[in-house]
Amino acid sequence: MSEMWNTMAVSAYGMKAQGERTRVISENIANANTAAISPDAMPYTRKVITFKNEMDKKQGVDLVKVKDISADTKSEYQLKYMPDHPGANAAGYVKMPNVNMVVELTDMREAQRSYEANLGMMENYRNMSMRTIDMLQ
Repeated sequence: MSEMWNTMAVSAYGMKAQGERTRVISENIANANTAAISPDAMPYTRKVITFKNEMDKKQGVDLVKVKDISADTKSEYQLKYMPDHPGANAAGYVKMPNVNMVVELTDMREAQRSYEANLGMMENYRNMSMRTIDMLQ
């Protein structure tokens, strides 16, 4: 029973972590066009998620968990020429979020594949267990 729980727990924690990653990416995509509301204001700042490996001492397995969700301070904000916008500076440029849609969609695809891989592991283990039970009957 312990082995079954370990296998399911590792995959379940992986799915939970990738679900949280998907939520963060969705938030970034939803706010990709959220401009600064005044020339002095900052626009939406992209968020990044980091994971950690945590040992479950009781079961003796490594589980993935969310370590941190933080602001992306390395990417630069984009400037977009919109002189009529209330957030435009004296030159007519508005500070836009540091969200790159190509990066976000690529990350979303990777999170989806990781989630599906973990789900596949759970399904495979379940099928193996059911075959073993069938053989014992």
